[in-house]
Amino acid sequence: MRTATPQMARAINDRLALDLLLEHGTLTAPQLRALTGLSRPTVSDLIERLQTNGLIEVVGKSGGERRGPNARLYGIVAGRAHVAGVDIRRDTVTVTVADITGEPVGSASREIGADGPQTASPTYPQHARAATPLAGVIAETVATAAGSRSLHAVVLGAPGMVNPHSGELAVDNGVPGWQPNLLQTLRRRIDAQVSLENDVNLAAVAEHRAGSAQGREDFVLLWLDDAVGAAVTLGGRLRRGASGGAGEVTPLGFPEGSFCDLLDAKAVIGLDQDALAARIARMAFTAVAVLDPGLVVLGGETGRSGGEELATRVGEHLDTLSPVPTQVRAGTVEGNAILNGALFTALSLAQRDVFGDAPA
Repeated sequence: MRTATPQMARAINDRLALDLLLEHGTLTAPQLRALTGLSRPTVSDLIERLQTNGLIEVVGKSGGERRGPNARLYGIVAGRAHVAGVDIRRDTVTVTVADITGEPVGSASREIGADGPQTASPTYPQHARAATPLAGVIAETVATAAGSRSLHAVVLGAPGMVNPHSGELAVDNGVPGWQPNLLQTLRRRIDAQVSLENDVNLAAVAEHRAGSAQGREDFVLLWLDDAVGAAVTLGGRLRRGASGGAGEVTPLGFPEGSFCDLLDAKAVIGLDQDALAARIARMAFTAVAVLDPGLVVLGGETGRSGGEELATRVGEHLDTLSPVPTQVRAGTVEGNAILNGALFTALSLAQRDVFGDAPA
């Protein structure tokens, strides 16, 4: 093992303090000392350094109810960087912009027509002009959400298998107007880091960061919505596979049809809870038998609306199929899990670049 250099030690301490400020919002110097275990001079030095670098600022004072001088409260300079998460569906593009602390500061949405994104005529708003290229619509929606703010990172979530080497879609995803070089086109139009990720993978990121998989190193997310899919997290890391196909279980299924055919939103209409749970359990078994993740999270509208009652029933059916003990939980991410996952991913990129690498 190598001994950390003073420069490396300062970088580790700085990032540790910044992560604590991200978690707690504001802290005093004594609180930073208590939480980090660092000495008074070390904390004083890092506070001065972070202020000089424009990363933190005094946002108030604490202890107004006690005697003596009040301690300064420090917080992260939220506007130091901004990021955007983009959810691309087959009928809409939705964008949320957040500051570097994760606080949303802007949003925008735009519909995509059957023949591609449509733009209303200024003369006859009820009529649509010719389809606008999808890349242009995405870039314009991002710009609307950002307003006058510059963006550090933009993460797009879309259906389909994303090649981890090129970053582009490996197969057609059915989104009107999608082109093979869409990502490269967007990188020329948007002045920021722009990356593309499978939508279900992003939903798994959101469940890991703020939902039912918090604190778990291994889990599988089953996405049960208009479309059906899965995402795999092992060792605390999202697994994409050699070609981006990890979790692509939907072509598998039963003699009577694929998982996608039998578990999408239309196919489950009218099923009672137990029959639905039995179908989901057979889908879950394909992942549990190979990966033994210990946890399966049911996401998408079907998974979330079914709640813990459905999750419990799925777990009971899964127990009859597999000898491996596996918890089943309903997804609990508030709002749009795909959009939240895109924001979390973009924030990780921005915080790494602006704050430095997180300590191991």
